[in-house]
Amino acid sequence: MSTARRLSLPLRPAGTRRQRSPGCPYPDTPCAPATLEPLDLLHTPVWIFDIDRRRVVWANLAALEIWRADSREALAERDLGRDMSTTVAARLAQYQADFESHGAVFNEQWTLFPQGEPVALQVQLSGWRLDDGRMAMLCEGRPIEHTTPESLRAVDALLHTPMMISLHALDGRALYRNPAARASVRRADESLCERFADAEALAALQRRLEDEGEATLTMAVHTAAGPRWHEVSARRRRDAVTGAEVLLLGETDVTPLKQSEAQARFMSEHDGLTQLPNRAAAQAHFRRLVDMVRGAPAERPLKAAVVLIDLDHFKDVNDSWGHAAGDELLVQVAARLAGAVRRDDLVARFGGDEFLILLAAPEPRREVARIHARLRERLARPFELGSVQARVAATVGASVFPDDGEDFERLLQHADLAMYRGKAEGRDALAFYEADMSVTLQARTRLEQELRPALERHEFELFYQPRVSAGTARIVGAEALLRWRHPQRGWVMPDEFIPVCEATGLMRELGRRAFEMAARQQAGWWAAGRRLKLSVNLSPCEFEDPWLLEEIQSVLRDTGCPPQALEIEITESMLVAEGERTTRVVEGLRALGLSVALDDFGIGYSHLAYLQRLPFTSLKIDRRFVQAPPQERPVAEAIVGLCRAMKLHPVAEGVETEAQRHWLEELGVAEFQGWLFAPALPRERFEALLDGGTLRTPPADRV
Repeated sequence: MSTARRLSLPLRPAGTRRQRSPGCPYPDTPCAPATLEPLDLLHTPVWIFDIDRRRVVWANLAALEIWRADSREALAERDLGRDMSTTVAARLAQYQADFESHGAVFNEQWTLFPQGEPVALQVQLSGWRLDDGRMAMLCEGRPIEHTTPESLRAVDALLHTPMMISLHALDGRALYRNPAARASVRRADESLCERFADAEALAALQRRLEDEGEATLTMAVHTAAGPRWHEVSARRRRDAVTGAEVLLLGETDVTPLKQSEAQARFMSEHDGLTQLPNRAAAQAHFRRLVDMVRGAPAERPLKAAVVLIDLDHFKDVNDSWGHAAGDELLVQVAARLAGAVRRDDLVARFGGDEFLILLAAPEPRREVARIHARLRERLARPFELGSVQARVAATVGASVFPDDGEDFERLLQHADLAMYRGKAEGRDALAFYEADMSVTLQARTRLEQELRPALERHEFELFYQPRVSAGTARIVGAEALLRWRHPQRGWVMPDEFIPVCEATGLMRELGRRAFEMAARQQAGWWAAGRRLKLSVNLSPCEFEDPWLLEEIQSVLRDTGCPPQALEIEITESMLVAEGERTTRVVEGLRALGLSVALDDFGIGYSHLAYLQRLPFTSLKIDRRFVQAPPQERPVAEAIVGLCRAMKLHPVAEGVETEAQRHWLEELGVAEFQGWLFAPALPRERFEALLDGGTLRTPPADRV
């Protein structure tokens, strides 16, 4: 084997301590004793190599000739480690360890490079104990007869290759290992059974060897560096020494590849933020649950539940404190979710603020209810997001296999329907799927399919509900309200199509068109001398649009509508995430010359600080306070007092009786809007009122 330009050596049992050789060129180097000098008479080269210091500390005359050295002193001065390859250095360390542990002897082919010229020898290597107790190596060389360049290079390649090559008897004993293989094992006498971590994988390898004579498998192995993965190629062959059948193994470390594959598999099955299983993993887990349910014994039947969880008002956290805080909240919610379920239940993240729980139980509805109770308790505790605290609740919808469906997507759809029922009933709730929800889904699906064509065919129109001045009943304004003229169904009310538009992403386009229609109509009315205020509702989707102010300004410019002729209505619930952006939008609307009204005041989530901080012009009192029984009227009275103190224009919605009107007039409400005066009317009928028509409209005309 080659020293890669200078030295390469193998070994023999350790000798006893020797006396220092006279004339040793290194006073601190224990050399071979003078008693070895009769070995000069041998024609066989013999030398002692100090493995630690990379020096030949003694050599007979035949060895001096091999090494092209004039004297032992001259040879001892050569630093043979200067050009030594790392492979050879590692091999020498292996020899030294084996000499120390069990006095091994090695016979190998090496190529020396004295003065840069290659010399091939068959070398016997054994241990030699130096004076200071360190283990050196006694080398006995013999010329190689009939060697060829190919054989020399093959031996050299076997030494330096990183592939682990070993030869084993059929009982697993090691007969030969190249340096790479020797460096990999934990012990020199380690057997194949001890080498491979998985007995079944080893048995599979052996079966294939018996059937086919060769095999290649990726296997877990024990190594000196710990557990690793090796691609093992094995074949049967005859031993060149004994002729017995043996196993030749070639091993390549593929641990980084296996780790990359495992990481890629993990990433494909888990959410990158929370590390929870993702949708793909949930689908696979559901299939296992189905098998479990179908295989359950008759005396203890099982059912499975698909539980969908949606965080309430999660978007407010992103809007208030940024997406980093939102991400941290999701991570903490994931941890609390995992703590609310049983060990075998699966918690997954579906993206955004949606999570999923899959479970099997004899009574899944009862188990889901227990989980929901634990979840509410855990979510009730505040979340620490850096320097701020956040609170969050969740709405939960659930469906049951096989009662509510047999495939994952249908059950998920049904759980989603149940969840939306829970949100409609006030959020922070649990709802189970019921059959009538599918009818709702079908109607909603049809509506979704019809909405975009309806937009393209301009089937949406504005109706106008008058706003009248207190005391005079004079029309001073109106609220523009959308209606859909459906080709088959006639007029469709906004509470039916607006939620679907918001869910399907059509609301911004519909809202922009509604504002443009209102601005164009108002421009015409003002040009004709009808100086009334027209209010237009702004949806949450539009309010979040970063281009909102630019689009409004563009519409005002294109239609020629005076901005003072329009009022923008935003709901109190849109101010939950009140912050810099909310302030900027409201102030931007006022800067354009528009009035801004706070709609549905008193039923949302805002507080009085908003009224001080944001430049509202009007406050609309929600109909539930206007229509409240006498014992609950103090709320409306307090709202009107607040408007007076903050110089806001109070408008009462939902006025339906003369008694309500008189009471509100006494409170000091400036304007009224409601069925007592008129419902929302199409443009022609509203203009007829402006021209002197009656304000009272029979209930049959309600649209």
